[in-house]
Amino acid sequence: MGRQMTMGVVVGNRGFFPGHLATSGRLEMIAALEAAGIKAIVLTPEETAHGAVETYEDAKKCAALFKKHASEIDGIIITLPNFGEERGLADALRLANLQVPVLIQATPDHAGKMGIAFRRDSFCGKMSICNNLKQYGIPYSLTTLHTEAPDSTEFKSDLQWFAAVCRIVRGLRNVRFGAIGARPTAFNTVRYSEKLLERSGITVETLDLSEVMGRIEKSKDNDDAVQAKLAAIKKYIPIGDTPEAALMKMAKLGAVIDGWMAASELTVSAVQCWTSIEEYLGIVPCTVMSMMSEQLIPSACEVDILGTLSMYALTLASETPSALLDWNNNYGDNPDKAVCFHCSNLPKHFFREGVKMDYQLIIAGTVGKENAHGTLDGTVKAGDMSFARFSTDDFQGQITGYVGQGRFTDDPLQTFGGAGVVEIPNMQKLLRYICENGFEHHVAANFASVAGPVYEAANNYLGWKMHRHE
Repeated sequence: MGRQMTMGVVVGNRGFFPGHLATSGRLEMIAALEAAGIKAIVLTPEETAHGAVETYEDAKKCAALFKKHASEIDGIIITLPNFGEERGLADALRLANLQVPVLIQATPDHAGKMGIAFRRDSFCGKMSICNNLKQYGIPYSLTTLHTEAPDSTEFKSDLQWFAAVCRIVRGLRNVRFGAIGARPTAFNTVRYSEKLLERSGITVETLDLSEVMGRIEKSKDNDDAVQAKLAAIKKYIPIGDTPEAALMKMAKLGAVIDGWMAASELTVSAVQCWTSIEEYLGIVPCTVMSMMSEQLIPSACEVDILGTLSMYALTLASETPSALLDWNNNYGDNPDKAVCFHCSNLPKHFFREGVKMDYQLIIAGTVGKENAHGTLDGTVKAGDMSFARFSTDDFQGQITGYVGQGRFTDDPLQTFGGAGVVEIPNMQKLLRYICENGFEHHVAANFASVAGPVYEAANNYLGWKMHRHE
């Protein structure tokens, strides 16, 4: 994340409509993209009439241009400054075959300019190109309003939405996940199908905890990677009364994970916790995982690979950190509120002032306080949020999921770990959906309103069966 986005632009034109509209419409779209910090790949007026696509020859030129820049292009925008030649536009996409999201924009007519010199008919042409793309089997996305000018506030918002869709699709195709340790025996709920993920281009690499422990045992306190990680931990969060020995163990664990992920070219991870690391290493991995999530490389506990996938989709959409939480408790008698909790490896981004390192109270009761240092303790801050959960339905042979939006509140909460009160409209309906469809009790959350692009990317372009909570 952080790289400049690039959009392929296809300008529509139909010969008996005013050609000057195609010329100005092309420039208007390029300006809108540049204003958003997005690079445009588009035919020039020297290559085709008005730099638009009308004929099959135009479509071939456009496809060749897009193929030349295939590694750069995140999505394609079809802009209709007039009706547009539906077959030429569809052919350009088919011949390019980039398999990226497509947004269709149509510029509105002006009620006072309906004569032959300025009449657009983009309103009608948009339906024709949608009809053709449906015939061609090419998925596409639509703007919020049927017609929107490229310089309108509505299109500016839709462009941000579409850019998020493109980031998710690009990010989740051919991504490599790291599973560190085995699924804890007590957590059947995080079972998943690697084969269904592989079919969607998501690979899972594994690392046994015995290898992690062995690499930690071989590492030295003064190793450069260990010392760098130790300094980063102390800078990241107030360490409180955490013993130096525990901090050194965290540093070695973090250095081992970082090294393995870099060597294996992995993007995100999920880590076994409960309770092997505590019993045999003598710490909890929460701080190390929190730091990864804070750096936009999400890490989920209990080897919840689908939880990590859910976190990563939200992170790609918002370009901000995501957390994995439990749908954990009711909050009083308000049916639209609940307590979301983990014990915790939440990224620092999620907390109010005062978050600190502590020991994990639940696990300490089993393995002892001395073996449970390294958790983050604090209250989740207030703000609008989006939530998401993906799962693999092995019986139907498909990836499924749900997304929605709500907010974390300022409601008081006396507990430990990382916890906050969430308020979601019609929450009882959501909880019923989760239970009726057998979803896990883990949910990913993000401080951004990005349920829309997550739904669009997963449902329309990745082909997953999605539910959007309203």
